Amino acid sequence: MHDILTVSVTVFMGFFAIMNPIANTAVFIGLTSNQTHQQQKATAFKALFTAFCIVSAFCLLGKGIFEVFGITLPALRISGGILVFLVGYHMLQGSSSSMHSDQSEGGSTNTPPSDGQDVAISPLALPILAGPGTIATAMNYSAAGGFLSIAVTISAFALLCLISLVCFIYGQKLVSLLGENGISIVTRLMGLILTVIGMQMGIQGIHDARELLNQAPR
Repeated sequence: MHDILTVSVTVFMGFFAIMNPIANTAVFIGLTSNQTHQQQKATAFKALFTAFCIVSAFCLLGKGIFEVFGITLPALRISGGILVFLVGYHMLQGSSSSMHSDQSEGGSTNTPPSDGQDVAISPLALPILAGPGTIATAMNYSAAGGFLSIAVTISAFALLCLISLVCFIYGQKLVSLLGENGISIVTRLMGLILTVIGMQMGIQGIHDARELLNQAPR
């Protein structure tokens, strides 16, 4: 029971750091500034539901994807650790990673879209909420064990989606309360946590890779 609780907290904190609901709330407000409050609610729900479906799909199909492409868990942990580390590094510098923002064609994440453009799927769901780092983190935790690991990972992400939904709905008040300095501090703290998580994933991946190579027939 203690091990399950420890894993659950670790998975949740990993997702919390990489998604950073506080900083994403400021992004959400910027992208939906031309919408009414009801439209913002609908956009928030659609974006988070889409992100949840994407991450859940990778959790459930992770092992199948490994088998189809011949990917090993150590390879995922090393590459996923690098991705998560880079996201955290950019956050430590006070900027968002290009892997979790929509910077195509010189666009800015906080630039309001033109009227009629649906931002729920892109850029909110992809790549801001369910970017490569989030997917790599989900697959790393879920592929490490059986059904219990998958259930814990999906449940932790579902809880974070609910927290993000509340933050998005009350985003104006939250951003006004924290201010730019408060959001910057939270972003940098989450970045520090992410760099440590990314490094740990990489170290575990290297350790597992060495064991895998030692077990291989010579």
